[in-house]
Amino acid sequence: MTLPFAGLSFPEMYEQALVGPLFRPWAERLLDDVELTAGDCVLDVACGTGILARLAKERLGESARVAGVDLNPAMLAVARQVAPGVDWREGDVAALPLHDREQFDVVVCQQGIQFFSNQTAAARQMRGALAAGGRLAVSAWRADEELPLLRELRHVVERYLGPIIDRRHSFGETAPLKALLREVGFHDVQSKTVSRTIRFDDGTVWVHMNAIALVGMSDAAKAMGEAERERVMAAIARDSVEVARPYTDEAGLAFELRANVATARG
Repeated sequence: MTLPFAGLSFPEMYEQALVGPLFRPWAERLLDDVELTAGDCVLDVACGTGILARLAKERLGESARVAGVDLNPAMLAVARQVAPGVDWREGDVAALPLHDREQFDVVVCQQGIQFFSNQTAAARQMRGALAAGGRLAVSAWRADEELPLLRELRHVVERYLGPIIDRRHSFGETAPLKALLREVGFHDVQSKTVSRTIRFDDGTVWVHMNAIALVGMSDAAKAMGEAERERVMAAIARDSVEVARPYTDEAGLAFELRANVATARG
């Protein structure tokens, strides 16, 4: 089975295939939660290819100060191509690349906090980047055990590679997220669970990229030779497409996805 977008890098596939149908709707909602107002300065942490920062720039105007930080230079390369007017910075969230005494009115982090190796240090850095009284919004996917399609797709991969801990869903409950923010000094910490239906015109694209993500988290896959890994990847992609078929009709693929959203003040 040929991988859609063959020949593109993963960040290019991410931008072209995932941002519009998957990440943009959640980013719009997260910006609604922080209630952007004219004059706000915004920092997007773990920005990826930058959809949150780009939307903040659109809402606030070209003169607004909006920065995006990510550890992955390839993701930032795509971000710079798409939106050169945003201040894109390469760096680790545990040591944010900020200017001397630089602070922001709004700090946002969409689907990044669950990947940080030191979540306390990362949360503390976000707190330090936020001006007094500023607003924070953080989101993380709910546990995949309560998301039928994602749970079934993980089971497909586990049949070939054994148990997988999907880090994308490692902040599956709101309580640990709220506790982390309170621990580092955030105030007025609130949380909610948001559910929405995600739609892809071509579901095979998302299914393939989801399989790539899961295989990338497997120690068994990392220990394989290239030929064996490609064979297993092809089998997983084929079986995953079949699992997704009941969620697909003439309009494409549709499935429920839930996220925890926490807001706070500095």
